[in-house]
Amino acid sequence: MKLTGFADEIAADLTRQLEVLRQEEIRYLEFRSVDGINVLQLSDEHLQLVKAELERNGVRVSAIGSPIGKIGIQDEMEPHLLAFDRAIAVAKLFGTAHIRLFSFFIPRGDDPGIYRDEVMLRMKLLVRRAEEADVLLLLENETGTYADTPERCLDVIEHCGSSCLRHAFDPGNYIQSGVASTMAAYRLLEGYVAYMHVKDVSSRTGKETPAGQGDGRLPELIGSLQQRGYDGFLSLEPHLASTGQYPNESSEELFVRASRALKSILDRAGQAWT
Repeated sequence: MKLTGFADEIAADLTRQLEVLRQEEIRYLEFRSVDGINVLQLSDEHLQLVKAELERNGVRVSAIGSPIGKIGIQDEMEPHLLAFDRAIAVAKLFGTAHIRLFSFFIPRGDDPGIYRDEVMLRMKLLVRRAEEADVLLLLENETGTYADTPERCLDVIEHCGSSCLRHAFDPGNYIQSGVASTMAAYRLLEGYVAYMHVKDVSSRTGKETPAGQGDGRLPELIGSLQQRGYDGFLSLEPHLASTGQYPNESSEELFVRASRALKSILDRAGQAWT
């Protein structure tokens, strides 16, 4: 298995991001932002500087952590399609086929089923463009979006019916969405899981924890990935700094804490990582 992560949780500054990744022997990052600027809003010149710095440090991009689909289902779609085209171009520039995306926020309190047709229309539009560009879309189960339950996530993937759409499984998000068992969710979606976000959450508090210390059942999930011979990415997205539980630790220290919690699980499982 390959370790990667949202290095912008370390620091906004790319130099500090790369220093901590090197310290943790992580050779990939999931590119979401740098210098406080979202990846899709970076200028061409800025992107080239980032690319050169990554190459100098031997770090590759595992996925573009894009915000595509992270708008309301009733929001205008046309500007979002331009952003999606930018995501494809950035993915090509950094040599990755992976683009993370979401399934649109549903108005609070509404039945998601009311919006199913519109969700599917939009998702199929994105998938068609992905097929044309030969990229792989990784659908994250973000809380509040249509696909924040395993059943609706499966619904989107199967309805789109494309090898260019797979699941970025986020156990912490499932817990925060009220899903009782991440293992049951994994079993339902196993055939479509192509990427794993390493985020754990306490069901009691709803707050993020280091991997293995919440109710996401990370050791069991990693064991299931082992059994199927998974050799893809485990992407650290710990969100520990936002919990308020570690007031005396910096964001850099919290990323290291999260990294080492994951490595401990892998070591106990006898799972090699790169």
